[in-house]
Amino acid sequence: MSDHLLASRRFAPLFWTQFLSAFNDNFLKNTLVFLILFTLSATDAATLVTVAGVVFITPFLFLSALGGQLADKYDKARLARRLKLAEVGASLFAVIGLGFHSISLLMVSLFIFGVISALFGPIKYGILPDHLERAELPKANAWIEAATFIAILGGTIIGGLASAGGANVMVFGPMMLGLAIICWLASRMIPSTRGSAPDLRIDRNVFRSTWQLLQSARQDERIFSAGLMVSWFWLVGAVILSVLPPLVKDTLGGGEIAVTAYLAVFAISVAIGSAIAAWMSAGRIVLLPAPVGTALMALFSLDLAYTIFGLQASALHAGLGEFFSQPGTIRAAIDLAGLAIAGSFLVVPTFAAVQAWAKEEERARAVASVNVMSAGFMAIGGAGLAILQATGMILSMILLTIAALNAVAAVIMLKYLPTNPFRDFVSILFRAFHRLEVEGYENLKAAGTAPILALNHVSFLDGPLAVTLTDSEPVFAIDTNIAQRWWVKPFIRNMKAMALDPSKPMATRVLIKAVNDGNPLVIFPEGRITVTGSLMKVYDGAAMVADKTNAMVVPIRIDGLERSFFRG
Repeated sequence: MSDHLLASRRFAPLFWTQFLSAFNDNFLKNTLVFLILFTLSATDAATLVTVAGVVFITPFLFLSALGGQLADKYDKARLARRLKLAEVGASLFAVIGLGFHSISLLMVSLFIFGVISALFGPIKYGILPDHLERAELPKANAWIEAATFIAILGGTIIGGLASAGGANVMVFGPMMLGLAIICWLASRMIPSTRGSAPDLRIDRNVFRSTWQLLQSARQDERIFSAGLMVSWFWLVGAVILSVLPPLVKDTLGGGEIAVTAYLAVFAISVAIGSAIAAWMSAGRIVLLPAPVGTALMALFSLDLAYTIFGLQASALHAGLGEFFSQPGTIRAAIDLAGLAIAGSFLVVPTFAAVQAWAKEEERARAVASVNVMSAGFMAIGGAGLAILQATGMILSMILLTIAALNAVAAVIMLKYLPTNPFRDFVSILFRAFHRLEVEGYENLKAAGTAPILALNHVSFLDGPLAVTLTDSEPVFAIDTNIAQRWWVKPFIRNMKAMALDPSKPMATRVLIKAVNDGNPLVIFPEGRITVTGSLMKVYDGAAMVADKTNAMVVPIRIDGLERSFFRG
C-alpha cells in the first residue's frame, strides 16, 4: 500500500462521508429522544423512544435490497452524492420539525434518514473493493467500524448537549445543516466507479426483491456464513447497548454522565479492537478471530453478570469520581471494553470476507443481504430482550443468557467456519506476529489459480509458512518418512496433505490430479531439509507435474527460518 488509507483519495472521502452521516443520524435520533423526554410523561416517553428506534431500523429490512441493486447497476460514487444531497433536505425538514417542537415531523425526518442510510449501506461497503486492494480491505473495514461507533458516541453526546434544558433550534439547526452539507461535500470527492452490472433489471417491489436477495445469498455458503456472523455481532451489540442505561442507573447508581462515560468506553474499545483485528488479518481474509471473539464475548458477558449480581443502587451518584468509587463500576467498565474489543474481532474480518468473496457484479447486493440479515437479527434481539424484561428477568440473568448464547454461537462458528482455522492461525502467526515479508508476490498472482509452488527446504516450519502464501488452500506433498512423525500428524490432519515417496515416480500421479482439480500445489523438490545450508539435489517431481498439467512453476526461496529453533 503506497499511501496511508486516511490520507488517500481512494478511501478518505468515503470515510468522512460515513463518519459525518452516522454522526448526523445519531445526533437527530438523540435530539428527538430528549424532546420526547421533555414533552411527554414517563410512560408515553418510553414507548415513543422505542418507536423511534423501530422507525430508523425498519428501512434497512425492506430497502437494502433495492440499494444493493442500484449500487451494482450504477456508479456508486454518483449515488452516494445524490443520497447525501437528499440528506441535506432531510436535515432541513428535521430543523423545521424541531422549530415547531413537532414529534411527528421529527419521526418523519428520522424515517427519511433511515431510508437514506439503508440505501447508502451497500454503497459504502460495496465500493471499497472497487478502489482498494484485497489486502487493504480488513484495515479499511476496521476504520469504517471504528468511525461508525465513535460517530454514534459523538452524536449521542452532542445531541444531549444541544438539547439540554429543551431542544434549542438555534443550536440544533446550524449544526445539523452544517454537518449535512459537509457530508455532501465529502461525498463529492469519492472517486467514480463504473456500474458492475449495467444490464441489471431493478425490481421495485421491495418485498419480493428482499426475499430474492436473501435466497440468492444462501447460494454462496461462504458469504452467507460470514453474513450470519456479522449479523450476530449487531444482535449482541444492540442488546448490550439497550441494557446499558438501566445497568448504569438502576444497578450501579450512575446518572447521564456515567452512561456517557460507559458509551465512550464502548466506542473507543471498538476502535481499539478494530485496529487489532486489522493487524491480525495482516492483509489476508482470516476468519479465526470471529469465533475467538465470540467466545471472548461470552466470557466478558459472564463476568459482567457475575459482577452486577446482587448489586442494587441505593442512590444516584452525579460525579464520575464518586460513581467509580462504588463496587463493581470499574470492573463493569473493563467487561464492557472487553465486549467491544471482542466484538470487533468478530465483525471486521467477516465483513472484509463478504466484500472479497462476492463477485464484482453482485458485490453491493451481497452487502445488502448482510444489512438485511443484520437488521433482522437486531429486531429479533430487541424483541427477545423485551420479552425477557416483560417476564421480570433481572439484568444479571439477561447477561448470563447472552453469555450462554455467545458460547453456543462460538462453537457453531468454529464448526462451520468458511476458512480453515489452522490455516488462519498459521497466517496470523507468521504475518502478524513474525512480520512475514513476501517479495515478488506479483509473480505468484500471475501464475494462475493452481500454480506449483517449489520451495527450498530449510526447517520444519516451511510447510506452515507455505500455507500463508496463496489465497486458496494448497495441497502439500510431504515425504512419507516425515509424515509418520507424531508432531507432523496434526498438521496433516488439518491441511490438504499427501504423504508421498519422492523416489517413486508413480507418486506424482496423485499430485497431477490435485493440480488438474484446480488446487495450488506446494512441493519441496529437495525432498528433505537441507543439511548443507544451501540447495541440495533437486528431484524432478515438480517439473513432471508441470509438464502433465501445464501449470506454472513458481520457485520460492525461504530465507530466515534456517536460523530458527525448528531448522532440523
